[in-house]
Amino acid sequence: MELVNPGVGLIFWMTLSFGIVLFLLSKFVWPMILGSLKEREEGITNSLEAAKQAREEIQNLQSNNEQLLKEARDEREELIREAGRLKDDLINSAKVEADVEAKQIIDSAKAVIEQEKSAALSELKNKVADLSIEIAEKLLRAELSVDKKQKGLMDKLISDADNQLN
Repeated sequence: MELVNPGVGLIFWMTLSFGIVLFLLSKFVWPMILGSLKEREEGITNSLEAAKQAREEIQNLQSNNEQLLKEARDEREELIREAGRLKDDLINSAKVEADVEAKQIIDSAKAVIEQEKSAALSELKNKVADLSIEIAEKLLRAELSVDKKQKGLMDKLISDADNQLN
């Protein structure tokens, strides 16, 4: 029953030992514990601040990425439209060039055909004229072998020439 009714000496020594332990703890241990807690608190605060900044940066990057994706899509669509217009322009210019070249070829062919036709007609006329001259010459020789016929033909030619001049 001594513990239930402690003596004055026991209370004194317990109080003294508690005071020494309390003094040692407050002098050496509590500052270290409080410093560690303060460092930990600052670390947690810094980590939370860094996480908040990282979250803001991620949101900024996401909005930047969305903006860049939108711009890339718009640019891609513009490039596709431009390529379509360019394709149509190339096709149209190729058609126009083909039409112009075809017309030039046709015109050139027509000119060559016309020249060949004119040359053939000219050659045919020359041959017909040569043949006519030869036939006329042979006929005249046969007809003009007599002097009276020569004189009559000469008179007729002179009168025809006079009629044409008048």
